[in-house]
Amino acid sequence: MTADKPVILALGKIHPRVLERLAPVSEVLRIAPGQPVDMSAADLARVNGIAVAGTVSAALIDTLPNLQVIANFGVGYDGVDVEAAAKRGIIVTNTPEVLDDEVADTTIALLLNTLRQFYAAESYLREGRWEKEGPFPLSPLSLRGRHVGLYGLGRIGGEIASRLEPFKVKISYHTRNPKPGVAYGYQPTLKALAEAVDTLICIVPKTPETHKAIDADVLKALGSNGVLINVGRGWSVDDTALIAALKEGTIAAAGLDVFYDEPKVPSDYLDLPNVSLLPHVASASVHTRNAMADLVVENLTGWFDSGVVKTPVPETPVKG
Repeated sequence: MTADKPVILALGKIHPRVLERLAPVSEVLRIAPGQPVDMSAADLARVNGIAVAGTVSAALIDTLPNLQVIANFGVGYDGVDVEAAAKRGIIVTNTPEVLDDEVADTTIALLLNTLRQFYAAESYLREGRWEKEGPFPLSPLSLRGRHVGLYGLGRIGGEIASRLEPFKVKISYHTRNPKPGVAYGYQPTLKALAEAVDTLICIVPKTPETHKAIDADVLKALGSNGVLINVGRGWSVDDTALIAALKEGTIAAAGLDVFYDEPKVPSDYLDLPNVSLLPHVASASVHTRNAMADLVVENLTGWFDSGVVKTPVPETPVKG
């Protein structure tokens, strides 16, 4: 797209592999995490692309007159103002598919750990309590015979469902509309899904409609044998309602990989024996994060080399 090396603005906690791979083919302007984009008007005018793991606001987009493409590190891109970008004809990309398997695998692991308390059992052994106190207590919950509801059935939700099938559980789902060709039972509302199942897995993106959608009513509908697993966004869960439900036995247990204001985690969660907590690690393997970094770079270089991106988001003004 340009004879000269493109100028890429790298924002947030971007993977070092992105910076390493961009360095030979572009000029990279690095903004440290948490720091404002404090650049001269001349430098702002030089920026052609953004590599980001975080936020790109409409205000920032407005300061970059020659911005052509924004490559988001992650499948979720709610931090990027795609509407503002589209108005300017700016391409936005994300990193789908390359992390689907890792997130789905982690979801199953988190579900099993929440039900069977494997982390607590290992800690029991490591503390020498097995020898001193006898066998670890029987886990009160099991995956056997459960009815699992998926709140969200996109690419990752589909991978989670396919992994659940060999466990011989019943599977249902809720999305805005039924998915054609899907054999799982469909429920028209989230509350109806919670009423129908005893295990709810949340894998929806951050949208106005999903804000604290899992509230006291949904948790009550899930029931006293209910288990909530959230690997989507902390945004989707009402923490106050969930903490109360776990304390009062409204539901049996929860497993959380994401939080509303992460890395801050409500202290009440830390004291609850019936919740399994992970520090947002669903896609956090070296293999998967490298693949995500590569896709960020390939979207940027593809655009500047040939005007083609691999994974444009649905709102973007071109397709791959």
